[in-house]
Amino acid sequence: MTSDALATRLPETDRTRHRRLREQGSLERADLEAVLDAGFVCHLGVVIDGRPVVVPTVYGRDERWLYVHGSVASRSLAGDVPVCVTVTHVDGLVLARSVFEHGVNYRSAMIHGDARKVTDPEEKLEGLRRLTEHSAPGQWSYVRRPNRKELAATTLLALSLEEASVKIRTGAPDDGDGPDAALGLWAGVLPLTTAWGTPVPDPALPPETAVPAHIARRAGTRHG
Repeated sequence: MTSDALATRLPETDRTRHRRLREQGSLERADLEAVLDAGFVCHLGVVIDGRPVVVPTVYGRDERWLYVHGSVASRSLAGDVPVCVTVTHVDGLVLARSVFEHGVNYRSAMIHGDARKVTDPEEKLEGLRRLTEHSAPGQWSYVRRPNRKELAATTLLALSLEEASVKIRTGAPDDGDGPDAALGLWAGVLPLTTAWGTPVPDPALPPETAVPAHIARRAGTRHG
């Protein structure tokens, strides 16, 4: 497969092949990037001492790598281990005429691979910059950068974005043309949206400290 093809479509593997609800599945790289860019919290699944552990954490990305942040004390971020990372956005409840047909409108991405611990100082700093800018654009230039001690206390994992898949469910319930349509019950979608609120200052701030523009302009905007 050429690099041009990889730029638009993800390779299908045994782990990314859609076996159920195939119509909701996608291997388009643009769909993966859209799901990742809409959020900043992921769930990292890893096996530790024979037991599965799922850890919520923040992430950032570039074109090739997903960067996952953690502490050096976290056993789930040991590096060089098989992991599975998921990112999910809930867009609404699908309320049908029967319980069986109820569902969720959602966007979800799943990434598989062996996560490596980032040790190169330049890549580590760049990965942390991408992670910071992913969640709060403009913040990296506004605040103090990590010092040597802080970098040593931080673990950054890199996971290739090559082996990944996406599932997306949109639209109304699926029972509008079935026997249950004659029940006369309401059915439809209850949308769910989230938005950034008004910034709350640290009580320790001097009262004249203004909210930076890159934070203030996000208030009231939709997240996800």
